[in-house]
Order: sequence, then structure tokens, then C-alpha cells
Amino acid sequence: MSTPWNLPSGLMPDESSPEWLSKADNAWQLTAATLVGLQSVPGLVILYGSIVKKKWAVNSAFMALYAFAAVLVCWVGWGYRMSFGEQFVPFLGKPDVSLDQKYLLSQAFLGKFPNATMIYFQFVFAAITLILIAGALLGRMNFHAWMLFVPLWLTFSYTFTAYSIWSLNGWLAKMGIIDYSGGYVIHLSSGVAGFTAAFWVGPRANKDRERFPPNNILLMLAGAGLLWMGWTGFNGGDPYSVSIDASLAVLNTHVCTATSLLTWLFLDIIFFGKPSVIGATQGMITGLVCITPAAGVVQGWAAILMGLMSGSIPWYTMMVLHKKIWLLKQVDDTMAVFHTHAVAGSLGGILTGFFAEPKLNRIFYMVDNWQHYIGLAYGLQTGRTSAGFKQMGIQLLGIIFVIILNIFTTSVICFLIKFVIPLRLADDELQTGDDAIHGEEAYALWGDGEKYESKHNSVYEEFPQVVPKGGQVEMA
Repeated sequence: MSTPWNLPSGLMPDESSPEWLSKADNAWQLTAATLVGLQSVPGLVILYGSIVKKKWAVNSAFMALYAFAAVLVCWVGWGYRMSFGEQFVPFLGKPDVSLDQKYLLSQAFLGKFPNATMIYFQFVFAAITLILIAGALLGRMNFHAWMLFVPLWLTFSYTFTAYSIWSLNGWLAKMGIIDYSGGYVIHLSSGVAGFTAAFWVGPRANKDRERFPPNNILLMLAGAGLLWMGWTGFNGGDPYSVSIDASLAVLNTHVCTATSLLTWLFLDIIFFGKPSVIGATQGMITGLVCITPAAGVVQGWAAILMGLMSGSIPWYTMMVLHKKIWLLKQVDDTMAVFHTHAVAGSLGGILTGFFAEPKLNRIFYMVDNWQHYIGLAYGLQTGRTSAGFKQMGIQLLGIIFVIILNIFTTSVICFLIKFVIPLRLADDELQTGDDAIHGEEAYALWGDGEKYESKHNSVYEEFPQVVPKGGQVEMA
């Protein structure tokens, strides 16, 4: 029998499926990673491009698309090993390239699949974190500054948090912090970093800040739908196996999200008299964020309670406290990532420390230690009060660590970039938007027989393209 073309050189057919490999687990992990990737591209690309003013549609969508590509190159270049590799310093792994064939085909640090699958899975989480940060900066950040910000923040912030909380050698991981799928590493980090970067970049133009209507709400909902359904892989992939815990995590995710969306919706109706589609979308996001650190370690009734709180507490901070607290009013956070990710992520981490069920934690963490991974509610119920309070203390310590790290690193990165490139666009670019920045616009509409003329033509407009003319397709 001839050797299949898709096998690496020197690898015999019977070696393509080593004993440690689970084809089912590997297939699910690759599927889950792709679902998370679809949350970013096209999910958040569509959502960002639709929820902003028409003149910012291209720029906002492109910030997300660029981040996705840039993170992948940095991830395989050094980011993955810094986040999950051998220890370099107490908070960080040793930088190294993750493209060696022998390394990619060997078993990952957890799960019955190769490193190549794990690298891909962890990449989509790193990418969406940067894209969420972009949400706070839409409508005024210099795109060239964003191009520098992405690799710098990934290298000097994300890797520190991921290693500390998710790596087997991380100091918070060893203490027993519970962050099932990124309430701390992704959402709290992006919320704090986005808010901090928004402070340094400065606000949008006054006209944009006063009125910033979505250019396409229906398309926004399409992006939101991809975000919601993609969360099946976001939380369902974190047991690293096709397990009962993965099933529980998926169901809890959707139950909490639906409850949160409805709670936010009812609050809008009660206090403002109208059911807001944008508000419901915010409630959906806060529900997804809140359940993420707890998805596979809490019972269904707890997921509902978490949904009620994630639909009401961030609503209160956004709709009430935001108008009263001076700092919140000063910082122009375009997509309100502080409320939807920092507040909701912190809330999820605290509620995880309260509702985490010991038996479910033993299934997920594969340990039989009653002194770790026990929610305060169960500690009080079973008489292990000190263990419950200890878990809550670890959860709070994790929140403090992520907040301090991201305020510091994000501020330093923004400060350094300012020496090279202005963080904020020039005033004339802020007034014009996409056409000035990219030479392209999202909706090029013109009358019959009248060709659209851009003030700042794209460099690609000089190439021939097919356009309708007189009812026929001709080469322009």
C-alpha cells in the first residue's frame, strides 16, 4: 500500500493515530476552535461594522479582521509558548516558536490530541480578546497605532494572564482559581484593557459621541447571533474532551444567556418604555460573559440565577452608575466593554466562587481534593466554611491581579506607541471616517448612470473591475 500524501515524511500509516490520540476529542476540539473563530471572523467583524455610524463601518470591521490575523502570526511565533510553555519567570513561559513538526504532532499538555490542535484552540481565544478591546476604541483610534498595539498587548499582557491562570505552572492555577473558559483571562482583561486604552486614546469627535446610530441593526443581529452560537465552542471546548462536562457547559451557557437577555429587555421596558434591540444584544453579551468562568462547574439553577444578575447588575452600572461616576463619564468606551466585559466578567468570577459545585469541579479538574474548588455556598452547606471562603478569596485575588496588570501594561504600551505614532486620528480624519482612512466606504450608493466618486480613492480602484452599466456587465 502506498503512503498517503498527507502524512509527514517518515511517518508510517499506523503512526498517524498514536495510542494517546482520541479521534472524537480531536474532532470536537477542532470544531469548537472553529466555532470560536467564527465569533470573531465574521461574527464581531459584522457586529462592529454594523453597530457604528456608516462612516466608521469599514474601519471598525477592519480593526477586528486585522487583529485576528496579527494575533495568529504572533501566537505561533512566540505567544503560545509564553502562555503555556515551560516556565521562564514565575508569571510567564519561555518564548519559543511553535512550528516544529515534532512538537506539533506530540501530545498537548492536556487532552488526547496533538499540540497543533491545542495551539489552534488557544489562538482563537487570544484573538477574540484583542478584538473585544477594539470595541472600546472604535471611531477614533489611529489604525497604524492599532497595528502596533495588537502584538504588543498580546505579548506583554495576555500571555502573563493566560500563564498565571490557565497554565499548569501558573501561580493562580496552583492556588486553585476557577476560570472555566476565560471570565478572567479574556473578558475581565479585555474590559479593563479596553477602558484603559480608551482613556489614553481619547474620545471620539463630539458630533460622533453625541449621536452614533448603528448603520444596520439587522446585520448587527446577524453578528450577534454568530457570537451567541459560537459560544457553544467557547465553553463547550474547555474540558478538552467530548465529555458530560462539555454538555453541561453548553446548556448552562445558553440558559444563562437567554435569561440575561430577557432580564435586560424587561428592565428596558420597565424604565424606558421601549424594548431595545441594542439593549437586548448587550444583555446577551453580559450573560455569555458572566457564565464563562463557571459554565461547566455550576448547576442549571445557578446558571439561571447568574443570568438574572448578569442581566441586571451590568444594566445598572451602564444605565445608572455610568451617568453618576465622574471617571466613567470621562472615558469614551464606544461598545461599553467596561460594563459588558469587565463588570460582567468580575461578576461571573465572584459568582463562580459562590456557586461552584465540588463534584462538578472534580470532574473538570480531575482532582479529588475537598480543600480546593468548592463554592462558598457548598462550603457553608457541608461545614467546609473555611474552604469556601478560601475559594472566594482566590477568585477576588484573581480579579485584583488582572485589573492591576492590565491597567499597568496597557498604559505603558499606549505611552510607548505615542512616541512613534499618534494614538488618535487627526481631526479631519475623524470628521470623514472610512473614506479618509482607507479610501473605501461600506455603502457606495449612487444613481443610475452616475458613477460613485470617492474623495480619497482606494489604491485598488485603479485595477479593472466588473461593474453594472446600462443593464450589462462590462469591464470598467
